Amino acid sequence: MKLAAHYNKASILITLTVLFAGAVIYFFAINYFANKQLDRNLTQGLAEAEEYLKTTGTEPQQYDLDQDHAVFIKTDRIELERRYFDTTYHNYREDRMEAGRAVEDLCKARGANYKVTITVSRENTKYLVEMITLITLALMAGLLVVLFITNKYILNGLWKPFHHTLKAVKDFNLADSARFSDTPSKVEEFTELNLAIHEMANRVRSDYQQLKEFTENASHELMTPLAVVTTKLDTLIQDETLRPDQLSQITDIYASISKSTRLNQSLLLLSKLDHQMIRDEENINLKITILEKILQFQELIKNREIVIQHQLSDKYIHASKFLVDILLNNLFSNAIRHNLKFGTIHVTLTNEQLIVANSSSATKLPANQLFGRFQKGKESQGSGLGLSIIQNICRQYHFELSYQYQDELHMFIIFFR
Repeated sequence: MKLAAHYNKASILITLTVLFAGAVIYFFAINYFANKQLDRNLTQGLAEAEEYLKTTGTEPQQYDLDQDHAVFIKTDRIELERRYFDTTYHNYREDRMEAGRAVEDLCKARGANYKVTITVSRENTKYLVEMITLITLALMAGLLVVLFITNKYILNGLWKPFHHTLKAVKDFNLADSARFSDTPSKVEEFTELNLAIHEMANRVRSDYQQLKEFTENASHELMTPLAVVTTKLDTLIQDETLRPDQLSQITDIYASISKSTRLNQSLLLLSKLDHQMIRDEENINLKITILEKILQFQELIKNREIVIQHQLSDKYIHASKFLVDILLNNLFSNAIRHNLKFGTIHVTLTNEQLIVANSSSATKLPANQLFGRFQKGKESQGSGLGLSIIQNICRQYHFELSYQYQDELHMFIIFFR
């Protein structure tokens, strides 16, 4: 959920809570003051009832005066606490039962005590409370609508500099010389954020440039002596005066130097992939490239007496031909190197995915460690960087690389997006 949605949710919930609590308090306050007003009217009605008892020469009778309804009951009680209460009574004029407010007290007249109960209608007060409640609810609904529109359409404009900065951060590329761009904002926090990102981008670009120069220089400095040693070893191997044991030692040294050279090249390639320094992209027909790669590995496949089966459809991708060549090289090299004698390789290419599956004496491999750098089996003669290079190439082009073990086949699947 976006920050604006969180803010809207919190503000609406808080507003609803405050308005609801305020409406409840408002409702009870109106009822309280309305009852107080009715009680004052009832108190005045009691005074009129006492005057009526004093002036009438006969036994007091029930009467209706305006909206007052009075009942007199003769009693032997000499004390009665005055009380006000809600009740219902029969309105004879309207001939219906109505809600009312009543007072009960003791009045004396001509040596006798009477319990007087006076009731007044609450209909007007009830109607007033209902109208105020409806108006309050309407105001609440209107306020919510205004709040929602304000948050959605007006306050969203305040977030435009932030969204622009976020897009600039997403598009930021170390290999690109373009400077980080932002949008000026009147919001102090956004201005501070832009300044912090500017400083961070400058530091990262500086560190990246230093790392790039170090990697290139280190690779160049390593390749030069390795090339010299390889040349000298080539010359020594051709020397016919060498004893067999000397030739064996020189061959071992030559193999180690070759492995170091490949390792140096792989590390340099990984560094370039990490920093997206290879950008020579073009449209490539993957089907044709795979067929060419099968022909290149045909001699190795025949030597291991491996049967290769392929089912290929036309699939075009926009990528570096150099990187695609390395990716296929590593896939086929792994499939051949880790295969059985008289084993099989299955290559399937569709519009959605590329599958390279090979038989092997090994059981299912740990998928969580398989694509890590320098992860290799005990019997592997490689550098342990091949699958990591494949994964980095896939990541650069937003392909998804996965591993499955099915029907005694190790399957490496590349999903195109």
